[in-house]
Amino acid sequence: MSMIETAQPIAPQTGRALRINDAAPDFTARTTQGEKRLSDYRGRWLVLLSHPADFTPVCTSEFIALARQSDTFEALDCDLMALSVDSLYSHLAWVKDIYSRTGVKVSFPIIEDPSMAIGHAFGMVDSGSSDSATVRATFVIDPEGIVRAISWYPMNIGRSVEELLRLVKALQTSDREHASTPAGWMPGTPLLEPAATTLDAALADGEGGAAWYYRERSA
Repeated sequence: MSMIETAQPIAPQTGRALRINDAAPDFTARTTQGEKRLSDYRGRWLVLLSHPADFTPVCTSEFIALARQSDTFEALDCDLMALSVDSLYSHLAWVKDIYSRTGVKVSFPIIEDPSMAIGHAFGMVDSGSSDSATVRATFVIDPEGIVRAISWYPMNIGRSVEELLRLVKALQTSDREHASTPAGWMPGTPLLEPAATTLDAALADGEGGAAWYYRERSA
């Protein structure tokens, strides 16, 4: 696993943006909760989010929503970590202002990435870009350090914290039950059995009239 030093931009070893099932590049960075290393989160799930800039309306709404659900993520053994190109001092001033105005404490770490080293390595910023204004990316990283899900939003659209929670729950449930989740799946609703991958299995499948390629499993 590569180590990213935030002092200078370093492109991903693969020369491309991260993809699902890639190992997340390791890094050490200054944050609002002290120095953090990505590999310190091994053994737990992690949601790593980038945001365009501090003191912006959409980002403020997202951070307030995330902070209010931090206990829910914690109950899933899932940590939160955010990142932008702003300095550590800007991050601290911003979350202090949020707390003074709303009473909401943003307790998860916010990374400073002024050189965009981490942003480039994760593909959050194009390798030739000098501006991160369009960055609003989310990476769900599993306890083994593998990227399991990626989402991208434009700078003017806020992410859904409820969908992030649903996504983490779906990934955890799928791993545990060795099954898939259907559209709109919520905890407690049926899962999907893996589809047959051979003709013999397909012919032998379908008990009770269920399609061999679409079989529900009770929750």
